[in-house]
Formats: sequence, structure tokens, C-alpha cells
Amino acid sequence: MSVDLAAAASFLAAHARLLDRRRFDLLTGRGSPEAVLAALEAYRNPDGGYGWGLEPDLRAAESQPGGALHAFEVFEDIAPHTSPRAAELCDWLASVTMPDGGLPFALPMRDPSASATFWVDADPEVPALQSTAFAAGAALRVAAHDPVVAEHPWLDRACRYCFAAVEAIDEAPHAIELAFAVRFLDAAVPRYPQAERLLDRLGRFVPGDGRVPVAGGAEGETMRALDFAPVPGSPASRLLDDGVIEAELDALAARQLPDGGWAVDFASFSPAAALEWRGHATVQALLILHRAGRLDLGTAP
Repeated sequence: MSVDLAAAASFLAAHARLLDRRRFDLLTGRGSPEAVLAALEAYRNPDGGYGWGLEPDLRAAESQPGGALHAFEVFEDIAPHTSPRAAELCDWLASVTMPDGGLPFALPMRDPSASATFWVDADPEVPALQSTAFAAGAALRVAAHDPVVAEHPWLDRACRYCFAAVEAIDEAPHAIELAFAVRFLDAAVPRYPQAERLLDRLGRFVPGDGRVPVAGGAEGETMRALDFAPVPGSPASRLLDDGVIEAELDALAARQLPDGGWAVDFASFSPAAALEWRGHATVQALLILHRAGRLDLGTAP
């Protein structure tokens, strides 16, 4: 397996948004948590949430659960450092959480230009397992090194909503919802004893090779093993056949394109989003490979 870090750096310098360039610099030892957080700040609203296209296919300015996911990704990146912005984000999430503990898929937006139809058409009065699981799962990964997030009351409420929603599942959920629910339970195992049993419950919908087609998605769009369990040996990894994660890590490295970046297999809803997703995908691919012990950062430019 070989990754060309110099080519990745060139791709990001030429095409990626500042946030992903700063995340790459932090990963490769040239940047700082402060620089990454400064780039993230541009997407933050006074209410404590994140919008402004932090979720590339959700261009609206208003704070959104989708923006929270990507903000938590950054707060995970900076570990073991912490930021008070993470707890403030939990405060904002608490302010938009439904009485049952669930988050709406998306909130109303004044200007939906170039935002994906599934965000624009979402009912803001209906809680959704997908959005609650992706926010709570990402927050749990931050909570592993940030005690303020770990103790925030919103997080426990959101987790308990997700447990109840998973318990109620009796047929295969949409592939993306399934992936986020599995990732949430994977992160919840160290804190909640019921997470292991619920992982087994969802495991009946996860094939051994980890490939689940995305209904309604682009041609060939598929959730893959690393969408369920990106780290070998994690609780969710036992849902997959032996050797699948290692093979998928090899395949992920091999998908680096000649221009140095990675691509996504889903449709984007604007030219800006298409390019921003490639920058995000490039950094995420490198982070996955690094966290799995498969990327030698000694070759970083």
C-alpha cells in the first residue's frame, strides 16, 4: 500500500477549502490545533451552531445538525487538545433537540440555494435517527478526550433517543442511516452496556463484506466496510468478515487519483460542493489510514 502525501498536499493546496488544508497540516505535523479552530470559526454562528456550507451540500447560513457533525470531526482531530466551542455546540444542539431527545434531520433555511433537496425538504418537526446518530456518534468520539462534552446532558439525551430508535428497527434501514447508527453504537460501547447488544441487532443488516447499496443515490453509490468500522479491532468491526477491513484499507489507499486527491461516489448539488467534498474526502481518507496504522507520516512534505 502506498499513498503519495506530496501529491495529496498539492491537490489540497490547489483545490480544497482552507479548513481541510489546515486539517491536513495538523495531521502531518506542520499545523496547530489553533490554526484548525480558526478556520472552523468562519462557519460558526452566534447561536453556537455551524452552517455556511460546512456540510458542503447544505449551503444555507443557518446552524444545522449536519454542520454539527463536521464541527465535531474537527474537535476530534485536535485531540488531546480541547476547545470550549465543543461544549457550546452541545448547548446549541440541546436547544434544537425534540422532547424525545431526537434531532430533526434539518432545520428551516432562509435561502436554500444549491442545498441538496433532502436537506431542503426535511420536516423540521420530526426527529430523525440519522441526524441524531451522526451528531451523537461524533460527539462521543470527542468525549473520549474532552470531559466537558462527555458530561454534557445533551449527549446522554441524544444517546438514549438513538438506543430507543435502534431498538424499534424491525426492517433494514436506509444504508446511510444504518452506517451512522452503527458508527454511533461503536462509539457508545465504552460508556453504555446496551450498545453491544444493539450492535448485534443492527448487525443482521450489515453484510459480511460491508457493502450496502444506497437506495436513491447516484449510480454505484454504496456504503462500504469503512463506513461502518474504519478502525480494525473496534466493536463494530466484528460485524464484518475477517480480513474485510484490511482489504478495504488497501482499496482506500489505492483510490488516490493521479491529481493527488480522493473522490466521492455520491452526487453533489453544486460545483462548489463537488470540489469541497473532494477536499474533505482526501483528508478523511488520510485520517482513516493514519488511525488504522496504515499511513507513514514520516514521508509528509
